[in-house]
Amino acid sequence: MLRRHVLALGSALLGALSLGGWTLSRRSATPMVLSARDDGDGHHYAVGYRLDGQAVFATRVAQRCHDIVEHPEQPLALFVARRPGTESYLIDLRDGRLLQTVHAQPDRHFYGHAVWHRDGEWLYATENDTRDPGRGMLGQYRFDGSSLQHSGELSTHGLGPHQVAWLPDGETLVVANGGIRTEAESRIEMNLDAMEPSLVLMRRDGSLLSKETLAQPMNSVRHLAIARDGTVVAGQQYMGDAHERADLLAIKRPGQPFQAFPLDDAQRLAMAQYTASVAIHDELRLVALTAPRGNRFFIWDLDSGAVRLDAPLPDCAGVGAVPDGFVVTSGQGRCRFYDCRRQPIVAQPLQLPAGLWDNHLHLSA
Repeated sequence: MLRRHVLALGSALLGALSLGGWTLSRRSATPMVLSARDDGDGHHYAVGYRLDGQAVFATRVAQRCHDIVEHPEQPLALFVARRPGTESYLIDLRDGRLLQTVHAQPDRHFYGHAVWHRDGEWLYATENDTRDPGRGMLGQYRFDGSSLQHSGELSTHGLGPHQVAWLPDGETLVVANGGIRTEAESRIEMNLDAMEPSLVLMRRDGSLLSKETLAQPMNSVRHLAIARDGTVVAGQQYMGDAHERADLLAIKRPGQPFQAFPLDDAQRLAMAQYTASVAIHDELRLVALTAPRGNRFFIWDLDSGAVRLDAPLPDCAGVGAVPDGFVVTSGQGRCRFYDCRRQPIVAQPLQLPAGLWDNHLHLSA
């Protein structure tokens, strides 16, 4: 059955693939793309593909997933339900076996993101308190070696939390509070005239370290990337009018306030008020961003803010760093590898199934 599902999502490429000098020739040396993906009939899958095109698994699941978080020690990952989903899926990365369906607690639903603690014993998931719609929670789940068990929850000190990540110390949580109230089983925004987006730093015990906002209250803080030096980059989705100016990419450098990343007007307008996925390449000191509504993919120098790439890419979705650059999936077109070792940056198509990918990916060794 798994094989039929895999073939339905696309054929695998056998053999080696050379990408501008980055050769993917052995399965053990080829990273695996983990992502959520649909098929042409609207069925939902948790999938794993090697970058050389080899299909590892495609596990059909009941609810659409969003982000993927890999366990730090065991070959498994949680595919997290997209808002307002109530089921997340613990998957064996060796064969795609469904190990556990993690159900949201009563009066809660998932917001699409989670993180494992570095010890592998605890997982934190962004969740909505539907009794007080939008009140942000981090569900705490303990992993006993075989399954996740709900153990408690922490406030995110804000509304509508989306992505959560760790600072490099592995103990400080970063939360992107989108600032939007939504009810159970709904994606309809209830408070666009009174949004409260924020970037929060908090300890694992729930205590608040800092809470910062951008100038525009309708600028929903959504997605995060964290550099090895502690720099936080956040991608926004603006909920106001299309003609209004919005800081769709923001940055918090160590010891500095949360502020707009320097974008020129052409780049900002090309994003169509919406960003999806952001990634940092620590070795090359680059930050990449997908803007699917504008069909644009961007790469900037993380330190200077200089644009390195501004390229069309239909419905660009997830982005992740690999040794020589970035891998990007697409909801409509081909997946691509961007070789960033020199200028100009070179894009080459990957032999992965085209289209129907969700807005996030995770690259597993």
